Amino acid sequence: MKTRIFFWSITSALAGFLFGFDTVVISGAEQKIQTLWGLSAGIHGLAMGSALYGTVLGSLLGGWPTDKFGRKPTLLFIGVLYVLSAFGCAFANGVGMFIAARVIGGIGIGISTVAAPLYISEIAPPAYRGRLAGMFQFNIVFGIVVAFLSNAVIAKLGGEVAKIGGMDTWRWMLGIAAVPSVIYAVMCFGLPESPRWLLSRKGDRAAGLAVLKLIEPELPPAQLDAHADELMAAAKAENTVASNFWTWRLRIPICLAFLVAFFNQLSGINAILYFAPRIFELTGLGEKAALLQSVGIGITNLIFTFVGLWLIDRLGRRTLLFIGSFGYIASLGLTAWAFFTQHYSIVPACIFAFIAAHAVGQGAVIWVLISEIFPNRHRAQGQTLGSTTHWVFAALLTTVFPMMVKISGANEQPQRAGYIFLFFCFMMMLQLVWVKTMVPETKGISLEDMQHKLGIEPELAKETK
Repeated sequence: MKTRIFFWSITSALAGFLFGFDTVVISGAEQKIQTLWGLSAGIHGLAMGSALYGTVLGSLLGGWPTDKFGRKPTLLFIGVLYVLSAFGCAFANGVGMFIAARVIGGIGIGISTVAAPLYISEIAPPAYRGRLAGMFQFNIVFGIVVAFLSNAVIAKLGGEVAKIGGMDTWRWMLGIAAVPSVIYAVMCFGLPESPRWLLSRKGDRAAGLAVLKLIEPELPPAQLDAHADELMAAAKAENTVASNFWTWRLRIPICLAFLVAFFNQLSGINAILYFAPRIFELTGLGEKAALLQSVGIGITNLIFTFVGLWLIDRLGRRTLLFIGSFGYIASLGLTAWAFFTQHYSIVPACIFAFIAAHAVGQGAVIWVLISEIFPNRHRAQGQTLGSTTHWVFAALLTTVFPMMVKISGANEQPQRAGYIFLFFCFMMMLQLVWVKTMVPETKGISLEDMQHKLGIEPELAKETK
């Protein structure tokens, strides 16, 4: 693998680092904000969830700039949004300005889940595509861990007065995100445009061929010319057949993108990440909840995400989904059993096993798989579909989970929380059936050959005739 391809991939994947950092850094400031502005429970919840609403909006809109203006300008724009969000939060003079800044950051997150994995998949060699595109997920998890550490360091520097240089520490916690955001934006200037976008969307053969030469400098000019001609021919055939995304011809990748995002959230991952202290409190481990969440869950997630990236191009996407599904079922089933039988001491270990299963399986695979399965013309729209599905269900699950706890009666009788984990376990049994019956292996296959594997190319050829 060329060093320059690795550098380009790392640069794009840093959007994931900002995503993870921005999502979690709020945890160190939320109580101070509520007290400072005297927020009611409803307004406080709106302020804390504002980035998530922006994320849904960004994922819905992300495909448009990615296709219209190109992958590189969109990635650069994400960095600008993160910088604006960081400064807006740090210098917010009221809850209105704070919410607006968080929404802007959320829009950047949503767009990043469309543009970054897509860009990496289009520049990466097939043999390394899983690991390179998967770095986006690794950087999300890494950003989460760094956010926890950053908050801890700033809180310690602020001491009892909770101020650094005359400014509240919570403002530093949120504003410090501007530093990696600026670094990321500057690094984006060194990215080339995606050759597939140049050839299939812009129709600029000379520019596309120049980037292909950078990616594969050892190939003779004749082979590079043939590859460029192949990409342009595929784009021309796509334009001849149909320009609509919602067609029967694309039913397989559409179903795959929707279901991988759907099952990702119906595992309960966001509920467990966001409400870990509440879950541990139900087991009587309330005093250890913060430590278990920030250190135990964060480090477990990071380590096993790295394991997933190491395996994804060796074992394949489908195999990792199998491993993750079995891990989900075992860990969620044991968690449900532990609550039902009041064996609460094993719940933390079960939760860590669940996080490990997610990191190796769905966590490593989701953004890679979605970025691989659509034709060049529809890749941004396909990434938008998968990303939007992910964030809509993330928002719904985060909203509904406290209600699930209340309806189950777990607050009064902790053992009844077992029903919630039993539901998630059942959903993962359905995922296992889906992986077995519908998910193809995409390891080591070029993006153009993927169309043939998914049954898209034969129909395209038939219609073209």
